[in-house]
Amino acid sequence: MQETTANQVAGNATSSFTEHLQRDRPDLLPYHRAMPAAAAAATPLQVPHATTIVAMSYGGGVLMAGDRRATMGNVIASRHIEKVFPADRYSVLGIAGTAGIAIDLTRLFQVELEHYEKIEGTLLSLDGKANRLGAMIRGNLPMALQGLAVVPLFAGFDTTAGVGRLFSYDVTGGRYEEREHHTVGSGSVFARGALKKLWRPNLAEAEAVSVAVESLYDAADDDSATGGPDPVRQLWPVVYTVNRDGARRIPESELAAVAGRIIEARSAERREA
Repeated sequence: MQETTANQVAGNATSSFTEHLQRDRPDLLPYHRAMPAAAAAATPLQVPHATTIVAMSYGGGVLMAGDRRATMGNVIASRHIEKVFPADRYSVLGIAGTAGIAIDLTRLFQVELEHYEKIEGTLLSLDGKANRLGAMIRGNLPMALQGLAVVPLFAGFDTTAGVGRLFSYDVTGGRYEEREHHTVGSGSVFARGALKKLWRPNLAEAEAVSVAVESLYDAADDDSATGGPDPVRQLWPVVYTVNRDGARRIPESELAAVAGRIIEARSAERREA
């Protein structure tokens, strides 16, 4: 009897934590929620939205940065939200869209990768991670059709190829590899314009950090939903780099210095004009 039970458990084991939840506890999935028909037909829910994320390749890895503002309609819902998270040792995830669902999806994705490593005894490949994130976004499609969309950016270091790689998604879970840089969120068009002028191949890590902060600064100048560096409140973007040594969050002291140089340079330009 004990042997039969053990075999049944082994047969039910899966390296995907999401599949385990879908089979045994679908109610715990972030996107397994149905809005009441009356609510779906009414005015869209006013919920916090995370906004601008930028990501780029640099010499030796990839970088991802996000501003700290969340909005709810015309109101600033939060000035302290974090939108970029480590997914595992060699990858990071940035979120834009409905903040609550996006954060839950991020946590689920982190557990998914940790669960796979524990079951299989090895890290999931970077392509495998990107595919599993796409499946999660696809699972949220019914909520996206009701206005509660989540659009992430995913970046990581491919330990097999020895290069950093960057992936964007659409609300259907479609996955697209970006070769240079990419942005998502309400300020993305302005941040992308800045990246086109500032980015170049094989940037040094410090240069890439400066480019990311400046692109968010430009986005905040034109998009009210994007929060720029705030020296008064001592609020700086969240910035991660990923290379062969793993993911690293850039310390706030470094970001404060970078933002200070950018603000001083812009102020000097205005004085000279």
